[in-house]
Amino acid sequence: MRKLGLGLVVALGLQASAAFAAAESTGAATAVRDGGHDFDFVIGDWKAHLRRRIDPKTGVTASEPGQGVWVDYYGISNHKKLLDTNANFEEFDVTDSKTHLRYKGQTLRMYNPASKQWSIYGVDLDKGETAPSALTGSFTGKAGTFYHQEERGGRIMLVRYVWTDKGPKSAVMVQSFSPDGGKTWDANWICELSR
Repeated sequence: MRKLGLGLVVALGLQASAAFAAAESTGAATAVRDGGHDFDFVIGDWKAHLRRRIDPKTGVTASEPGQGVWVDYYGISNHKKLLDTNANFEEFDVTDSKTHLRYKGQTLRMYNPASKQWSIYGVDLDKGETAPSALTGSFTGKAGTFYHQEERGGRIMLVRYVWTDKGPKSAVMVQSFSPDGGKTWDANWICELSR
């Protein structure tokens, strides 16, 4: 896979890196907020409504801006802490009520206290695989932003997740792709959680 240019890597990590660098430059490195509990809001069992934009030719998530059709899925999204740590695991299982197509997946999230960042890994238990790379990022207030890159259709796409804590009974995760190095973002996955 092709590597991102230095400028883009810096831009993607800017949010967490800037806070850490600012604290170090003022001698207040210990003042950087510990984000180890940022995903606590999502722990527990949820009803899930997924709006996923798919490519009708392939049936996979559409990556081209404005392409594909939106499909609604309903089901569950259950999140558990692992062994009393900051790591957590999600089980996700939703079905399209019209076609009865099922989408299921698992996610492992781990917090690195040294970098003050989260890593999010997709897990496929049926195949015994994890995604080749993690999305990484951090929270500011009640919103967390996470990035990585992947190859789709012979091009490098940037991928962004934005998790938002909307209160004790609501949360949203939006996945977007950028084909132009982060200048524009196109949402193709909107997951609304409710209790």
